[in-house]
Amino acid sequence: MAESGWARWIRRAVITALAVFTLVPLYVMVSSSVKPLRDVQGPFTAVPSTITLQPFVDMWRTVPLARYFVNSAVIALGAMVCSMVIAILAAYAVSRFRFRGRGTFLTSALATQMFPGILFLLPLFLIFVNLDRGFGLELFGSRVGMVITYLTFALPFSIWLLAGYFDAIPRELDEAALVDGTGPLGALFRVLLPAALPGVAAVAVYSFMTAWTEVLFASVLTTSETRTLAVGLRAYATQSNVYWNQVMAASLVVSVPVLLGFLLLQRALVQGLTAGAVKS
Repeated sequence: MAESGWARWIRRAVITALAVFTLVPLYVMVSSSVKPLRDVQGPFTAVPSTITLQPFVDMWRTVPLARYFVNSAVIALGAMVCSMVIAILAAYAVSRFRFRGRGTFLTSALATQMFPGILFLLPLFLIFVNLDRGFGLELFGSRVGMVITYLTFALPFSIWLLAGYFDAIPRELDEAALVDGTGPLGALFRVLLPAALPGVAAVAVYSFMTAWTEVLFASVLTTSETRTLAVGLRAYATQSNVYWNQVMAASLVVSVPVLLGFLLLQRALVQGLTAGAVKS
């Protein structure tokens, strides 16, 4: 069915409006990051009168940004890897095996996404503190504790998402692999995972983004040594001044890993979707 003329113009207008809505804040961020602080604090000018890269240099000295960057990278990658491994195995069991409570498990996993995160903040804080007092497990203020914290959010949704991908893959492929002498785990890694590549990539992106951009739990469950970027950016605001140009510069740098992650996983997503379309 051919698209009518008015529908085409409406589509173009909507796309243009969305592009402007997205690009204007990005331009303000980029232009502010290359201005001296006095220009950023003054009236906004679309074209900077003075362009300098000094904010990109000073942002590493004003606050310990490198330490925050390492903390965020370790925590986000740890949460992503753990979420992927556990979610793949759990989703495979839920999809390919029948056991009592299977439906309840999936429903409960999805239902956890309905509750706001602040409801879990105090319980997690008390659990970490009591584990430290009773068993000497130093989870509060540690990177391991933050990885566990973010798994409580990313893992249930990841299991539910991957279980749906595995259910869409015909069981005949598993049976053929088993006939060829491959065990259940072999069928998982050789047959199911390549076919469910878009779901695995989505789980990786979701888990990484959850840990990289989270603020509430990181502001309470971390210390000055384990503080993440999402919380550390607030350190550019002091009692006497706010270094807006450095905040914008640091925000751009913080966004680079997320953009790289999407670019690296885009190829896997396209290949997985293409393979799925060919098989269907």
